[in-house]
Amino acid sequence: MSVVIRLMRAGAKKRPFYRMVAADSRRQRDGRFLEILGHYNPIVRPFELVVHQDKVEKWLSRGAQPSEQAASLLRSLGISTRAPVIQTEAAVATAKKKAAPKKAARRVVRKVSERKARAKVTRARKKTAVKA
Repeated sequence: MSVVIRLMRAGAKKRPFYRMVAADSRRQRDGRFLEILGHYNPIVRPFELVVHQDKVEKWLSRGAQPSEQAASLLRSLGISTRAPVIQTEAAVATAKKKAAPKKAARRVVRKVSERKARAKVTRARKKTAVKA
C-alpha cells in the first residue's frame, strides 16, 4: 500500500475547504483516509493553513509521497517534503565506487568477412561513379 498526503475537499458548493490527509493512493480523493494531518481554507484572506507538523513528518518518514498541492503548502510552512535519507555502509561504499574514475574501455576491432569487404568497396565505387 502506497500512502499519499493529499487534500480532501469539504465545504459547500463554491466554498471550498480542504483537509490535509494521509490516504491510500488507490482510494478516491474524498474517500477513506488513514489520518487527518491538518486543514486549508483558501476562502479567508489571508488563507488559513493549519498542519500538525509531527504527524506530517511521521508519515513522510514512513515513505508517504505528498501531492503537488500538498507539497506546495508544506513548503510554504517550511516543512521539507523529502523523507530523511538514512545511508547504510553498503550504500556509501556503492556511491564511492560510482564516483571513482572508470578505466578507458578497450575498443575491440572486429574482423570483417571478405565478402562484406568486397561489397563495401563496390558500393563506394558506385557512389563515386554516380557523382562523376
